[in-house]
Amino acid sequence: MTSKALGRYEAQALQRAREALRCLPFRLSFYQELQHGTLSSTQMAARSNWAQLSRSPLGPRQAEDHFIWLIALGVLRREVDGQGLTERVRLTPLGREVLASLGEELPPAGPLLRLRHWLRRHRPRL
Repeated sequence: MTSKALGRYEAQALQRAREALRCLPFRLSFYQELQHGTLSSTQMAARSNWAQLSRSPLGPRQAEDHFIWLIALGVLRREVDGQGLTERVRLTPLGREVLASLGEELPPAGPLLRLRHWLRRHRPRL
């Protein structure tokens, strides 16, 4: 792969990740918390201050589904301990780069962006 093609691929990955962050229910504070530590879907669902991390309450299964999508995009990765992968996630370098480019707030996604994100996530081969 040429360096020009690699640069274009990286730019597309960053753009997809930025769009996904705008379409998912997580607030900027969720991603900022993952910059400094780890969090599991079970821990997130059990928190009483969920409104600081998400725009709507999420059960463990819903949060895990979003985590898996963010892992596929390269924004999150599973935490590893002495026995292998855990259920906790943390930000990847790509995730940190996306956060650095966002600024103070996650801008809301419009209907067209939400539709494109849904198609990308649920119908990737269209």
